[in-house]
Amino acid sequence: MRVLLLSMPDSFEHTPTVAIRMPTGALSSLAGNVDPHHTVAIADLVLVQRSVRTTIERLVREMRPDVVGLSAMTFQRGTARRVIALVRALEPDVYIVVGGYDPSLAPEAWTHPALGVDAIVRGEGDVTFRELLRALETRQPLSGIAGLWYRDGDGFRRNPPRRPAALDRGEVRPPNRAARVLGGYTMLGRTVDVVETSRGCTFDCSFCSIIEMRGRNFHRFPIARVIDDIADARARGARAVFFVDDNITLDVPRFEALCRAIIDARLHTIDYLVQAMTASIASHGATLAPLMRRAGFRYVFLGIENVLDEDLVFLKARAKNSRWRGEARVNTAAAAIDVLHRHGMFVVGGLIVGNPDDGPEAVAANLAFARRFVDWPYIQHPTPYPGTPMTRDFEERNLIVTRRVEEYDGTTAVTRTSRLSPEEVEFLRWKAERWMKVRHMPAAFRHDPLFVLQHAPEMLAHTFRGTTWRSLIGLETSRDAFARYRRLRHEERAYLDWPDPISSETPA
Repeated sequence: MRVLLLSMPDSFEHTPTVAIRMPTGALSSLAGNVDPHHTVAIADLVLVQRSVRTTIERLVREMRPDVVGLSAMTFQRGTARRVIALVRALEPDVYIVVGGYDPSLAPEAWTHPALGVDAIVRGEGDVTFRELLRALETRQPLSGIAGLWYRDGDGFRRNPPRRPAALDRGEVRPPNRAARVLGGYTMLGRTVDVVETSRGCTFDCSFCSIIEMRGRNFHRFPIARVIDDIADARARGARAVFFVDDNITLDVPRFEALCRAIIDARLHTIDYLVQAMTASIASHGATLAPLMRRAGFRYVFLGIENVLDEDLVFLKARAKNSRWRGEARVNTAAAAIDVLHRHGMFVVGGLIVGNPDDGPEAVAANLAFARRFVDWPYIQHPTPYPGTPMTRDFEERNLIVTRRVEEYDGTTAVTRTSRLSPEEVEFLRWKAERWMKVRHMPAAFRHDPLFVLQHAPEMLAHTFRGTTWRSLIGLETSRDAFARYRRLRHEERAYLDWPDPISSETPA
């Protein structure tokens, strides 16, 4: 069978395509886990934001796929619906499958007859998608495939969920990067790829979709397999690798062993990016941080979440962001940042502002912390993603202001607090973080001078869009610039000008 796998072109505010264009690791894993006689092509549409329609038309025309699979997050729902409509118009009989976070957690949003979806893969798709292709090819019933919803007449049959894969038993094969048909994955000008060393998390943070996707568990790939995967990425040109693990620092001894294995395999010349917990880094930094630096780690995304204890309680993130000192709990963010900085690594600071009881002083405290300590801010707003405990809390308190899921991108405030409107929360973040990002430019220049010289105007234009010479010299207020920024961002999201077959305002 001929299979075309698509990820959506919508990108996050904090990862503009001028600086970061990351592959979707889930699609290369799907391609690596189907039976080898299938012809599979992967197209990450973030690489072609200015030519989405023509790229899809060309790929469908050249490949004539039997099956098209789409991966989508919640804020990409409207885009995915438009892509489905286009594919269906080009190939009326193609079998369309959707998967990823949004179809997994809000499957009812994908069952509308006008949309034309044939199957929904919920949760991990590696084995489910393989079994689906086998059944379609041999015309076998789909009723025995765990993790699948599939169209039957005017409705959908709902098979039982699939348990998470036991990664240490080889249930999931290595990814197939050769299936990618578009190029240009970059991180500050360096060819970048993604590698997965583990899946899952045992914490229950209220904002997180992972536990809703797969439950509270943690599974590890063998380190030898991970090293082979990194080597494959490097052989295909990668000079930067992002470890996409949900929580790699759950098992610190294993992470240390991975660092040693990277050094022993002479793969330490790659720039590595990783997500980490503040408590793990603060507690084990004396031994872990030097190993990380020797192994090539450069950027660490720290899930700080919030520096106020009452907000950490709401986010259910207190346990992974604090430790006991005597009889008191102490926030570990500053200690984790300090040890990473002392060993020459940069901190991407993940914070969430605009929680239900936040006032201006709570938002200001987190922004002040980010301004003082982090190298690159990744500040978001609470977002009611489908199925999360946070969403239920916001629903009960009537704090959700918009159901337009295309705005559920993390940096558009879609919920109010008991004291602040969404617009005010977003304005406070926007006003502060622009200048935080500028502060990192000298460090980026030292590491990637040619890229920064070539693209600094584009990067600054993205960071300060909405700002004009009038606002710079004080002839208009920052709120005028913010209103212009919001209009520009809305226009940027309209690059797909063909209609959505159904409304995108389906409740999450």
